[in-house]
Amino acid sequence: MMKLHGLPLVFLSLVVPAFAIWPFSPKRFSGNSLLSAGSLGIDGDESIVAFGDFNGDQFLDLLGLASDKQTLTVYLWSHEDYTFKKSSVFKHPYNVRNVVPGDFTQDGRLDLLVMSQHGSSTQLEIQLYIAAPGGPHKAGLHAAPIPPSVLAQPIPMDMNGDLRIDLLGTPSPASANSPFRVWQNVWNASQTTAPVFNLTDPKFNGAQCTMSNPHSNAAIDLNGDCLADIFLVCDEGSSGSKYFQIWVNNKAEGFSLAQVGRLPAGTQQISFADIDRDGTIDMVFPTCSSVAPGTGIGASCYINIAYNKQLPLCASATASSVQNGKQICRRPEQLCTADPDFRFDLSDRSDNDAFVRFPLSDLFPPPQGSSMTPGLLVLDTTQTPPLPVPIKIGDVNQDGFPDLVAIVVTGTGSTTSRTPRLAFSAPCTSGVAGCKSHNNEKRGFTTVKKGTQALKNIVDARSVALFDMDEDGTLDIMVQRTGAQGEGNILFIQNNFYYDAFFLKAIVLNGACGSGLCNEPEGSGKYHPFGVSYSGATYKYTVLDTSGRRSAAEVGQLPQTSYQSLLTPYSYFGLGRTNNYIENLFVGSTKHSEQHYINMEGVVPNSKVVIIPPAEGEDGWKRELYLRPGEWIPWVMVTVIAATIILAAIVFALHLNEKREDELERRKASHHINFDAL
Repeated sequence: MMKLHGLPLVFLSLVVPAFAIWPFSPKRFSGNSLLSAGSLGIDGDESIVAFGDFNGDQFLDLLGLASDKQTLTVYLWSHEDYTFKKSSVFKHPYNVRNVVPGDFTQDGRLDLLVMSQHGSSTQLEIQLYIAAPGGPHKAGLHAAPIPPSVLAQPIPMDMNGDLRIDLLGTPSPASANSPFRVWQNVWNASQTTAPVFNLTDPKFNGAQCTMSNPHSNAAIDLNGDCLADIFLVCDEGSSGSKYFQIWVNNKAEGFSLAQVGRLPAGTQQISFADIDRDGTIDMVFPTCSSVAPGTGIGASCYINIAYNKQLPLCASATASSVQNGKQICRRPEQLCTADPDFRFDLSDRSDNDAFVRFPLSDLFPPPQGSSMTPGLLVLDTTQTPPLPVPIKIGDVNQDGFPDLVAIVVTGTGSTTSRTPRLAFSAPCTSGVAGCKSHNNEKRGFTTVKKGTQALKNIVDARSVALFDMDEDGTLDIMVQRTGAQGEGNILFIQNNFYYDAFFLKAIVLNGACGSGLCNEPEGSGKYHPFGVSYSGATYKYTVLDTSGRRSAAEVGQLPQTSYQSLLTPYSYFGLGRTNNYIENLFVGSTKHSEQHYINMEGVVPNSKVVIIPPAEGEDGWKRELYLRPGEWIPWVMVTVIAATIILAAIVFALHLNEKREDELERRKASHHINFDAL
């Protein structure tokens, strides 16, 4: 009996050391679901107002705003500790309304443009904090005055094609018919007391409008030429109605008014994404019959999708793109061809497949046993003035089609629950919300029920954002909360679903330090200019799925920054299931050169691409590809080593066997010769 009991002890003595030298660290998160990761080092009273790469390490950092609305804190991501660490704290003199991170001095470091309001003033003060060589914690306030804006926040956009960040908006004071103005970036590093911006008149050919406040203005390609256009939301007199204007970018000739369209009644914030993966940017926005001013909850809400009617991708690479002298489609190598006839048709006709609207309750039905129609949170009333809350769009499951995250409100009074809900894009079939006809050309949405308990547990959400935490290749969720649930103001949700699809991340820089490396002052070192947050870049790509079907998609880089929109400085897009490289990746900039885009062929999936456009006076684009070391890499290494050892053992065994057979044959031959001699 003693010997029998001793056998397990001997066995364990052999197994334990094997585990001690096991080369792979255990997974940080386990479970095929969305998992709560806690606050990850963010202070309890902070609100996150902006994303950016403040230290240029290619990990996304955060900018927090304290409850006093004046104290700003930079949180840097620590990959080793898997948490955010407080880096610097500074206090702004007025109440902060919005912060635009960007490289306004074109030195490759992330500066902070702060829009603030002094008391009940009817204008926005604009100040620029310039990043110093010591890092964001040594940022200094630029002393030169910047002309203020009206309360409708200006948007960053490279207006003159020099890759510098300008601002488009309306300066204060403004009259009823004030034209658009541009805060043109004229920064000169050798004259630090000179102004950063000069007010100029833009080249806008068409009737201008009065910008709404709040608005959904964006810098994004809408006519398909990979050059960012301008989308504006405008007020129509005193009626309260809104309409949109699309201004097409004609490079040195300025902007021309391409389309004006009325927005449906009750339109809230507009988001942009290629919903049906056809290579064009579409619009997604909610409409509500009413919005409670005290809670920001919309009633009788609909989700609206306006598809961009534009030249499609040709069915095959060999098909003709011209018929009867007119272009009817885009060939894969001609994705950045402008379509002057592009249109958004927002008329709610039964025969209009380019516009779909469906009740919120079709996608997010009320809880079982409740007959109350769910509401949608469209305003964050915990902020003053209230901040608009858009529907967040991102490819959470990497299938190549954008998904939706919205804050759905159920219950009344003290039992009201504000819960983030996730919906995946799905082909149109019976019962899928957002489908006018049951065909696979358009997409609908289905609520994700399994694995979302971390979201269902939240009842006090006030905004959500999608970003890739720790750069692991999946879109995670940041939920900002009111604190009424007693669990803090910030909660990060780790996307730990197991996907068998691929992704790509890309970022276009602003041409600072054209060689790809910037020199520290006095030659003390070099750094990568990754902290630029450049608005207006465009990506279009074609990819073949596992069945050989070619599809195209388009993604914009940082199209919106107003009203704390919390978009990332990089672009993330799922590729779906593919067994091939990315066929064509077109990358467009805002340069006013003849060739404002490049075509990259054979890009490796599951990687990050950094593109550096040529600065003024330079030729040639620069590209850097960073492969993500996935968790499967060590297993591949182990498999290769094991296979090599097994093959070597087989070869060695065969070699010994062959040697033995040769020796036997030699002996037989020698024996046969000896007998013949006799």
